[in-house]
Amino acid sequence: MAISNASRRVVVTGTGAVSAIGHSVADLWSAMKQGRSGVAPIERFFQNDPHFLTPEQIPNFELGIMIAAQVKGFEHRARLRHFKRDKIILFADRYSLFAAAAADEALKQSGLELPIRAPQRGACIIGSAEAGITNLEIAYRHIFELKQASSHPLTLVRFIGSSAAAHLGIEFGIKGPVFGICSACASGAHAISMGRDLIRSGLVDVAVVGGSEAPHTYGTMQIWEATKLLSPDGIFPFARKRNGTVLAEGAGVLVLESIEHAAARGAKVLAELCGVGATLDGADMVHTGPDGAAEAMRRALDDAQLAPGDIGYVSAHGMGTVEADRNETAAIKSAFGVHARTLAASATKSMYGNPLGASGAIGAITCIKAMEEGWMPPTLGLDEPDPECDLDYVANVGRAKKLTYTMANAFALTGLNVSLVFGPPPA
Repeated sequence: MAISNASRRVVVTGTGAVSAIGHSVADLWSAMKQGRSGVAPIERFFQNDPHFLTPEQIPNFELGIMIAAQVKGFEHRARLRHFKRDKIILFADRYSLFAAAAADEALKQSGLELPIRAPQRGACIIGSAEAGITNLEIAYRHIFELKQASSHPLTLVRFIGSSAAAHLGIEFGIKGPVFGICSACASGAHAISMGRDLIRSGLVDVAVVGGSEAPHTYGTMQIWEATKLLSPDGIFPFARKRNGTVLAEGAGVLVLESIEHAAARGAKVLAELCGVGATLDGADMVHTGPDGAAEAMRRALDDAQLAPGDIGYVSAHGMGTVEADRNETAAIKSAFGVHARTLAASATKSMYGNPLGASGAIGAITCIKAMEEGWMPPTLGLDEPDPECDLDYVANVGRAKKLTYTMANAFALTGLNVSLVFGPPPA
């Protein structure tokens, strides 16, 4: 039965990540401190091991953009060998494998007993823009190019957008609301928002939430290349030289709990999820504006009952395209007013690329670590800023700063916007 209490406070007790610059939160954060980039030439298109394609193996291979931020050296069989309840996780799509590894890390940090004691009081929501696109492309290659009679029998459960969440629910014993969310680059942030709402409403006590992405297939790269949004050189958010984004793989997962549930089991609280704001620009599918993003930030502040000046750091969406970065700059100015001139923000995609649906979740983890360590990561490649991107974007070198409240932005193509506000562990 739901507990009628719309004001339940929600806290974070675990985080997990997989990225092009680190296969755990600790490694991701260490790479950020080093200012290391994971953008590199595409060596191969990863598929279910040992089946992968190098560019030379693809007939009529033609790509103008040959860089990406890929997760290299990720041994899923070793990383997930201890999984017991999900019988087919090792045969899942790459995006589900990333989600499983990140969730496993987050749940271990949370200290929750697994399978969870009250399975119907748990939720699992994983967002993704492209979900199991890798296995869908494999199936189409087998059918249309290789003329095989059928595709792999697991193809359907590999590519559907709910597969990562279902895998996690099975493995960790979560039997409450379990589903996927697709809202482009806002998917992971929407998943976090939904998990918060389920806890606040009293429907669940625990939510495993975040986003995961594995978009690197030949077809996907061609599709993105056609949009003219990809850079052949690298991702340099807010810099004058920027000329596009770089597709990335990765996952970010948070464990959310009601404050009462966390306190009852003596859990260490990492941060409080204080506010959420979500909007749609409602203007154009491709050319979005700053108004919806600004309203998302204002709504997140209102939900957290904070003033603009209370925010010490923003993990910017920082997509790296000319239009998107200018819109985000204008939106921050609109939402924060005079405080925008002294507010520090950074675009960590400059290091691990643009992981689409995982963006908001990795941004949330960045905010939590920044508060925990009193250090803001840099925006790499910001040697000369765009004159219209004239805020403090922590250029090239990270900076120490005591932080009380932070905000993570996830602003997606098609005009979907989510802002999340995090604060210190409740006293």
